[in-house]
Parts: sequence; C-alpha cells; structure tokens
Amino acid sequence: MALNSGKLAGKTAYISGASRGIGKAIALKLAKDGANVVIAAKTTTAHPKLPGTIYTAAKEIEEAGGKCLPCVVDIREESQVLKSVDEAVSTFGGIDILVNNASAISLTGTLETPMKKYDLMNSINARGTYLCSQACLPYLKQGKNPQILNIAPPLNMKPIWFKNHTAYTMAKYGMSMCVLGMAEEFKSDGIAVNALWPKTAIATAAVEMLGGEQMMNASRKPEIMSDAAYVILTKNSRSYTGNFAIDEDVLREVGVNDLTPYDWVPGAELVPDYFVEGAEEFFMQQGGELKKSMKGQKSSGGSSSAGGVDDLFASITGLLNEEMTSKVGAVYRFVLSGDQPGNWVLDIKNGPGSVTKDAPDDIDSSCTMIMDSNDFTKMFKGELNSMQAFMSGKLKIKGDMAQALKLEKLMKTVQNKSKL
Repeated sequence: MALNSGKLAGKTAYISGASRGIGKAIALKLAKDGANVVIAAKTTTAHPKLPGTIYTAAKEIEEAGGKCLPCVVDIREESQVLKSVDEAVSTFGGIDILVNNASAISLTGTLETPMKKYDLMNSINARGTYLCSQACLPYLKQGKNPQILNIAPPLNMKPIWFKNHTAYTMAKYGMSMCVLGMAEEFKSDGIAVNALWPKTAIATAAVEMLGGEQMMNASRKPEIMSDAAYVILTKNSRSYTGNFAIDEDVLREVGVNDLTPYDWVPGAELVPDYFVEGAEEFFMQQGGELKKSMKGQKSSGGSSSAGGVDDLFASITGLLNEEMTSKVGAVYRFVLSGDQPGNWVLDIKNGPGSVTKDAPDDIDSSCTMIMDSNDFTKMFKGELNSMQAFMSGKLKIKGDMAQALKLEKLMKTVQNKSKL
C-alpha cells in the first residue's frame, strides 16, 4: 500500500460525506500525515445498518494523527455549506484541499424514479459538488498546492451506463463535468481539479446493505481509493489537473503493483464498477452474472429453467415459519416472464408465511420484483448476484426498496438449506 510521505502535514482538507466509507478512508489517510480535516456530513446519529457519525469519524481522525473539525452539513443547503467553510477557515486558517465525496444513489429506471429521488441525487451529487467547490474556491486560491478531487467517474457516453438508471448517471456525471469545466477555468490559478473512480466495487457499509455479503466479497477495501487519492493530492497542482483517474492505475504508476492486499477477501474475483472502460460486457451478460470461481459453487448444468420456479417456491415454502415472518415482515410479489411466466406472492409477514401461485392483483405487497424466470432461479440458487441483476436492469423493483433488500438473507437460507 502507498506510504504516507508527510507532504500534507498542516494542510487543511474539507471532505464532504466523510463520516463513513471512502470519504472517511481518505480523511484517515490525510490524518496520518498530520493534516487538518473538516468533515462536512449530516450523520450525527448512527444508522442501524450504516454505522458511523461525524463524531466517531472525528475521533478516529484525531487518533490517526490529524486535527478534525466535524460540521453538521447537508450539502443541499447553501447556508450550511457556507457556515462550515467559514468555521474551517476560522479554525485552521484556510483550505488547501476539497474532496467532493458525498453522493446519493438510486439505480432505478425512469418510470421507477420518483422526482423526489431525482431531486435528491442531483441536489447532492451535481449541485452539492458545484456548491462546495464554489464555497471553497476563494480560499483554495490562497492555499498551498490547492486541490479539488471529485469522487466521480470518467465521462463515458455509452448507452449501457444510462439505460437502466438515467437519473443516477446524469447526477453522477454532473460531478464529472465539474472536473471538466473547473480544471480549465482555474488552471491559471494553479488549482488542480481531478476525478478519481474505483476500477472495482468498494466494500463499504452501503454496498453491504445493497448487495449483501456476496457483493462485499467481490469488492476491494476503501483504502485503495484513499491511497490513490493521497497520490493525486500530493502531485503538483499546476501540472496535474483535468484528469479522470482510476484508482489502480494511479497506484501502479507509483510502483504499487501488488493490489491483492486491497481485496476484501484475498484472492476473490472482483466485480468491476460502473462507468469503467471495459466493464460493459460484464454488465450486459446475464445481468452481471458472477463467475462460478467467485462463488465457489458448481454450475447446476443445463438450463436453470427446468422445473426451476415451482421447485424453488416449494423449497421456500418449507423454510417459512413464524420466526422468519416476525423478522422480515414483508410481502413480495414476483412477476416472472420467459420460459416459466407467472405471478407469485411470497408472504413473509403474516402467520407462518405462505406462497401463492397465480396470485390475484388484490393481494397487497411491500414490493414487486420483475424479471425473467431463468434469472430468478439463478438468483435464488446463488448463480446470479442480486445486486448486479438489479444494477444491470435484469431485476426491476417497484415499491419499498428497503424491504426488497431483506430478501438477501432468505436467498442465503435457500442456498444453504435447500437441495435445488
């Protein structure tokens, strides 16, 4: 892993969304140099599934050797951003580095994306990045080797990156366009503006919540992003600007050729991230089906459709009980197409639970999942990663997304206890 050089000692970095994940990893990396870190995030109380607050992160930063100013900031609110920037300058005397890390995500299609969610993503991703940059720029102009780093993807205009989640891509590319424009706009001021994006999925609490253990096992640790960010932030701001960098490329350029220490699970096959050149094939094939070597499971051989859906629901029925319904508390509708079309309702909310085939429309459900019957059986057997199926558009979800995420545990139970 890239070693700290001490170049950022005494520098002040303003980092949005640094209470957890990649933002916190970057903050800790800078703190090891003795940097001052301003955490601009709104998390003051830990989420049950997303641990970490601005205060717990601040404690870790100071224990790592830096100074920290935790600021309660919703970057959608201009007054809160401006206040936090003023506090940062008053506390540390200026701002040398801005890391635009805060981001919102909803991998939903046009008809499944309510305007409230559209506004959230664009307000945080594109507008929030623009606002934080605008607020910090007067001080960056006075900083030493001033840097803006956006955690944003390269601008890749291939339809695959738009078709299943146009709103999210627009919002995320808004951060990228800030790099494109501001790098040129502030080049004469010596302010570097660059983007950094991961080559693979990164193991954060958010990824675990969305994709479960299987997705975590196919990811790298956040430290690969923080190490790459450190390399960029210590470059000469006048000579390195306007770049859309990929984490592993940055590290290889400075001699870090063994990237296996960054694997969440040593030796596991990794899932590529969105927007990365060369990843299109992965996201187009079978909804991003994970290779057998990553799962450590043997292929069932032949078509997954043969007797698949009926047998699968029979197995699920045998696993239902009152303990499970008390924990899950949700009703799922599956609308399947393909070789074995059907409309099924899986009740894991009432009594001991139940499965209804050819379910009438008047049965209320927490969420509806729409997909091909072959992909459905593969997903429950562990041959198709549910998050990748969703991300690629093979699985469409309508209704309560939080309830949909609870199915991951049931799928694991089916895989462990059922002989499919």
